[in-house]
Amino acid sequence: MQCELCDREVERLSVHHLIPRQYSKRKKTQIGPTAEICSACHRQIHALFDNKRLGEELNTIEKLKNESQMQKFIAWVRKQNPQKRVTVHRQR
Repeated sequence: MQCELCDREVERLSVHHLIPRQYSKRKKTQIGPTAEICSACHRQIHALFDNKRLGEELNTIEKLKNESQMQKFIAWVRKQNPQKRVTVHRQR
């Protein structure tokens, strides 16, 4: 399976809600669009950005790919072994 964010082939993908679920629950609307991404990308997204920014600014795969901190992470993670768990860090 291929991660929609870093394009690595991995064994398992996780579902990332492009518009955080807390917003759809609060407004009693349908759950928004999702993306299937690897756990490393998923953990990095949530380490870097709060749900407000994710829901308002970074709510598509393209916007996430174009965000400067994610671009650095994606360039790095593409070089990592997809079978090994990578450590994610908050970047300031």
